Amino acid sequence: MYAMPVLAMLVPPAARNMRSWLWLLTGITFAFLIGFRFEVGGDWFSYIFHYRRMVGAPFESIWMQKDPGYAALNWLTAQVDGQIYLVNLVCGAIVMAGVIIFARQQPRPLLALLVAIPYMIVVVAMGYTRQSVALGFELLALVCLMKGRHWSFVLLIIFGALFHKSAVILLPLAALASTKSRLWTWTWVGIVSIIMAWLLLAESQEHLWHHYVERGRVSEGGGIRIAMNAIPAFLFLFNRKWMAKNDYEKKLWTWIAIFSLAGIPLVPFASTAVDRIALYFMPIQMFVFSRVETMIRGRNHRPLLRWGVVGGYALVLWVWLNFASHAGSWLPYRFPPFFNL
Repeated sequence: MYAMPVLAMLVPPAARNMRSWLWLLTGITFAFLIGFRFEVGGDWFSYIFHYRRMVGAPFESIWMQKDPGYAALNWLTAQVDGQIYLVNLVCGAIVMAGVIIFARQQPRPLLALLVAIPYMIVVVAMGYTRQSVALGFELLALVCLMKGRHWSFVLLIIFGALFHKSAVILLPLAALASTKSRLWTWTWVGIVSIIMAWLLLAESQEHLWHHYVERGRVSEGGGIRIAMNAIPAFLFLFNRKWMAKNDYEKKLWTWIAIFSLAGIPLVPFASTAVDRIALYFMPIQMFVFSRVETMIRGRNHRPLLRWGVVGGYALVLWVWLNFASHAGSWLPYRFPPFFNL
């Protein structure tokens, strides 16, 4: 997967109309690799349980589940006996739609895609299925918000929250990034945020607080993942004059950078909670590193920065696959009917 954008950077297609087809082919390939994986990911058997629970269940039962969007997808898939593979394929398609549409909005789309592969795609999309769908909707929502389309942003975030309720925390970004009619935007975004938080989080807030904070769960490697967001956050705050092309982008990514840095002092107290929330700020890596060349004026050194990013994320992938404590749940990658690839 990582080699595909690297090869495309080395040998870019000459015809511009071929690029759209290659992006589509890449998205389909990645979605299939995500969707048809077998026993890959730390929560594989938990998701099998989610699917089997909806087999033969009445439609009304989806509202009894904690993530009704994911429950509805399992219920629909069970009606056609699609098994967990169809569930994962749909989830993978949503993730890849978000990744590719977001990447293609960046000045270096292949670099943005490459940055997403080690953690957002390999780890999150193949391990944290429900939150990866929320992340996919978030990427689509961010594209809308960078163009000033607040309503589209809010609707897409709500769709994502139906798959993982934690995505509700992103709704205030619509108000924070507003540049026009701010009083009206703050009012309606505030009302929508409160309603959605009440609908999705009210009954489970005590459980979430106990599960992620009071129990003192420790997320190994959480500090490293927070740092992966903190580095581009610092780079953006010191270079936003060149990296943001309009006020929407400047305000939006300034707030995401601030939130990314705000998680650092919280890691010793609630590393798992901070780690899970930080997943929603990972798009700052795609945004900043696809613009990293703008930090220097001379063109001669720009390729060094570009290939430095390629080498850096190759190292991230290699380190995670070889040293992460839970990497064994992702390895070996198995793909029916070609198990044990």
